Amino acid sequence: MGDASREQAGLSRTVGIVLVLLTLACWTTIPLYLSHLKGIPGPPDESGAVRPLVDAWTANGWRYGFSTLLWVPPLLIAWWGRRLPAGLFRAALVPSLFNAAAQVCFGIAPYFVSPGLMTFSLRLNIVFVTIGAAVFFVAERRIIRSPGFLVGIVILMVGTLLTVALQKGGLGGATGFGVLVSFGSAFLYAGYALAVRKWMHGMPPMLAFAAVSQYTGLALVALMLILGDRGISPEGIPDAIRGLNALRLPGGVLGLEFAMLLFFAVVGIGLGHTLYFHSIQRLGVAVSAGVVQLQPVTVSLGAMVVFPNSPDQHLSGWQWITGLVALVGACVMLYTQHRLASATAAPIDEFDDLPVDEGVAIVAQSNEDPRRV
Repeated sequence: MGDASREQAGLSRTVGIVLVLLTLACWTTIPLYLSHLKGIPGPPDESGAVRPLVDAWTANGWRYGFSTLLWVPPLLIAWWGRRLPAGLFRAALVPSLFNAAAQVCFGIAPYFVSPGLMTFSLRLNIVFVTIGAAVFFVAERRIIRSPGFLVGIVILMVGTLLTVALQKGGLGGATGFGVLVSFGSAFLYAGYALAVRKWMHGMPPMLAFAAVSQYTGLALVALMLILGDRGISPEGIPDAIRGLNALRLPGGVLGLEFAMLLFFAVVGIGLGHTLYFHSIQRLGVAVSAGVVQLQPVTVSLGAMVVFPNSPDQHLSGWQWITGLVALVGACVMLYTQHRLASATAAPIDEFDDLPVDEGVAIVAQSNEDPRRV
């Protein structure tokens, strides 16, 4: 490799590192923002109880509904240039069902549990993907049967369950429900990752995600209109349409709070995935996915900064230890997968191995040989 090639490769890697760190930053902000959003009180209801001004269904509908619009131009450009894959929207149906259900759980969880505990609970996603891959993809079983991978699974599960069990005050009431919803989100995101590989192989990742986003956004907006809180005007008149309470955030539609709602929709769903896809192209799956595994740590640290006077939003010392143990398990699994994929003589790359998260899966399917699925 010449000096110019080495310099270009070094620059590409540097750009990739910046991109994946920005991805981590984007995905760190979302649980923190949702926890902030639930703390904005609405008017008292008929019983005098004060509920969040923006409920989880409304937050999901506005965030994903707005971000869905951002993925329309890439689809239109591809259609205009006749680069839209045949059957794209038909193939996106099943993955979208899993993604929409997972996003529902993801949006509800911060209303009942601290952001740090929520994101540590989501690491069980890898275990659920492992089980699903063993059932549906024969080629994955050589990875799953390896001692390193099995050790990683055990470490991850023990660390995660201990982190949950050590929750201050126990897991009664809302906290227990929040943990269950977080586990549900992890399970459904695993289903999404596997469905992407099953139904969307060979399709460009950006267009695949754009198509999934259209269905997901429509589903979440519909759920908001059906299940979201019915806002109450300052005159005490209920809104005719559910979800309009978001327009009454402090400052109104031109205020900072409403702007933040739309901004974090762009950051979490639009920008975050775009950065992640491009970081994988420059760094590969192992490095990019490994960095993203740090999200529970960055979210937990962020909670200490954003909510300094809310101890219920913080992890205890023992939870920090067990949570880090869980991350070690995830990294062991990821390293084992990457090492075995690199050592194999078969015509298979690491994309064809077990996807560690839904973002990896959406990129993986673009390399997938349909005959191997």
